[in-house]
Amino acid sequence: MTETASNPFQLAQNQFDRIAANLSLDTVLRELLRYPLREHSFLIPVKTENNGSHVFRGFRVQHNDARGPCKGGIRFHPQETLDGVRALAMWNTWKCAIVDIPLGGAMGGVVCDPHTITQDMQEKICRGWVRQMSQNAGPSIDVPEPDVMTNPRHMLWMLDEFETINHRHAPGFITGKPVHLGGSLGRLEATGYGMIYMLREALRILDKNIKSTTASVQGFGSVARHAISLYTELGGTVMCIACLDKQDQRPHTFRRKTGIDFAELQGISDSFGSIDKNRARDLGYEILEDDAWLKEPVDIMIPAALEYQIDGGNINHLSDRVSVIVEGANCPITPDADQVIEKKDILLIPDFVANSGGIISSYFEQVQSDSNYYWARDEVLGKLDYRMTRTFREVSEAAVRQDQSMRDVALSIGISRVAQACSERGWV
Repeated sequence: MTETASNPFQLAQNQFDRIAANLSLDTVLRELLRYPLREHSFLIPVKTENNGSHVFRGFRVQHNDARGPCKGGIRFHPQETLDGVRALAMWNTWKCAIVDIPLGGAMGGVVCDPHTITQDMQEKICRGWVRQMSQNAGPSIDVPEPDVMTNPRHMLWMLDEFETINHRHAPGFITGKPVHLGGSLGRLEATGYGMIYMLREALRILDKNIKSTTASVQGFGSVARHAISLYTELGGTVMCIACLDKQDQRPHTFRRKTGIDFAELQGISDSFGSIDKNRARDLGYEILEDDAWLKEPVDIMIPAALEYQIDGGNINHLSDRVSVIVEGANCPITPDADQVIEKKDILLIPDFVANSGGIISSYFEQVQSDSNYYWARDEVLGKLDYRMTRTFREVSEAAVRQDQSMRDVALSIGISRVAQACSERGWV
């Protein structure tokens, strides 16, 4: 991994600088957009069950709200950093603008490992995070949502704390809530389904029938699971999945020559997306090294775990058969690997486009919560399909016209729209 890629915020700024130069943005506007408007870094003291205490570090970065209230997830991860949160907040700004929803970008996190702390501790962390942010978040300011290792239960604890502090119901404060308590039908599967809607459009361009394709997937969390579910429902075959083992929490590739059985693997996995290695072996799966998913001779690669999983050191492991890569995770491919992918003439659907279903559906939930009127699941997914398809066509057609990668075109569209909003508001 390159030094630049090891710092996500530096990578995000480098991406921005390159596109801003191509767009000829003026110096003041570049300075405004390459840094967050606001940053919050704080400590969350939590009492433990044995009358002790522990202090967790929390973050919230609000990158830009020129186009509307900020929007972005909250991560629980033991290696979370402020620079990581800054980068994701910036990417969320571009993402909201690319799919043309009236929101800006934010991101939050807590340095913790939900695998090793009790539900009671997790609830205290959630409530402590909200107490720190209650004056700087809300339906018209900044609306959080789930991300890595957070879920509807965490969102409900946060909502309850916010409503307790403000003495009123405010379901629009947060999205990704349980459906029976103000959440949206279709929200849980939206990111994964959105990726497959775009894959469907990409395969049409390549004149490929999805039923004759095979895929390799990294990750088995919520995003990857729903992507796998819809892809296999449409007739595709997933040959292998790379994820953690439930027992030792080490990464492995789970492969079966006839293709994986999604329901079968889901039955032997936990809520964090870790699969029971021993039970998988009993079911006839090969347990291979963690990077074996990259070497599988498949048509489609779906990295849907964490950042920087495909880099200059392993990109050449990809089979020559690969024709499409769908970035389910944020920034799973480093810039040096990007260059190799372009040379291989692989159709890459970048993260800003591919995984935008999550933020689109969160916007849908926010609209429903604020109006107190909820849509049927088919209506939510139909609206999502329309926006994902429209965005894919806009970006892919512009990429062909301009002879540029979809990543560069998507970034140009997003940055241009945010820059225009800042200028029209008179900020610069």
